[in-house]
Amino acid sequence: MADETKHIVTSFGIDLKKLHDMIAVMGGLVERALANAATALLERNAELATHVVEMDPAIDAEERAVEQFAVRLLALRQPVADDLRQVIQALKVVTDLERIGDYAANIAKRSLVLNQMASNFSLSGLAQMAVLVQQNLKSSIDAVGDADPQKAIAVWRADQMVDDLYNTIFRELITYMMEDARSITACTHLLFIAKNLERIGDHTTNVAELTYYAVTGQSLPDFRPKGDHTSAYLPQQPV
Repeated sequence: MADETKHIVTSFGIDLKKLHDMIAVMGGLVERALANAATALLERNAELATHVVEMDPAIDAEERAVEQFAVRLLALRQPVADDLRQVIQALKVVTDLERIGDYAANIAKRSLVLNQMASNFSLSGLAQMAVLVQQNLKSSIDAVGDADPQKAIAVWRADQMVDDLYNTIFRELITYMMEDARSITACTHLLFIAKNLERIGDHTTNVAELTYYAVTGQSLPDFRPKGDHTSAYLPQQPV
């Protein structure tokens, strides 16, 4: 009986490793999509942008594969405690990764539109924001693979820097549009790109929070630093 129990535990450990490996594969695709989308924007590379858009179905397919495998584990293994948290984490993490892939594709699509416009705007702020988001994404995926709560906390805290950059870019672009109506179309696309990057940062932070909970069994504080104050610049709707 002891040997049978040991076999079951060992077998489930192999399944969990496979699950983490599948997440790593999907995470790698998402990292590459985001990096390529940023490069396509900054270098006005239409071919690379098109490639990012074409990658999206592959990311979606990886999400479905992970979900199917995780559901199978839940049905056949009926895990509890730490093991259950890891399977639930996987189901939620791939949802965040899929959304990040969608945002990367959106950035690529808008960069294709921007390529058709004459633009003298500095993209240095967006470049800096993209680097930060990419770094946080990599760290969050590493935290999943390493089951490292300290890496997860570092990502959770770093989201404030992403929000601060987003606020700065938002104000700059609004100023451009107010000073020159001809810049409105291009600036609108850049605003959406900045917002996509900010949302990628939020989903990356979600991955970090899920990882921290899966490893420790404890949740990070409900409140996390959020520096997006751009709603203050928008017209308020009557209650």
